[in-house]
Amino acid sequence: MRVSVKPPFKRKSTLQRVVDAVGDQLDGAASRATPDLHAIGSGKAVKTGLITAGGLAGLTAGSAAISSLRHRRERERDNS
Repeated sequence: MRVSVKPPFKRKSTLQRVVDAVGDQLDGAASRATPDLHAIGSGKAVKTGLITAGGLAGLTAGSAAISSLRHRRERERDNS
């Protein structure tokens, strides 16, 4: 007769712990990325958020334009 002995604890390997931690982080990020529209609050908060997002988009576009001009000048200088 053969007796099966189970280990007292189910231990996870290091890889299993890392995978679980990453999965937990992704689950948390996904829930924060899709806010409940009823939880936003007042229209003033929405307006402030839209103004902030617009400002950030403007800064990004301006930075890209400056970078493009710099690269264009460098190419013209290298070609001459």
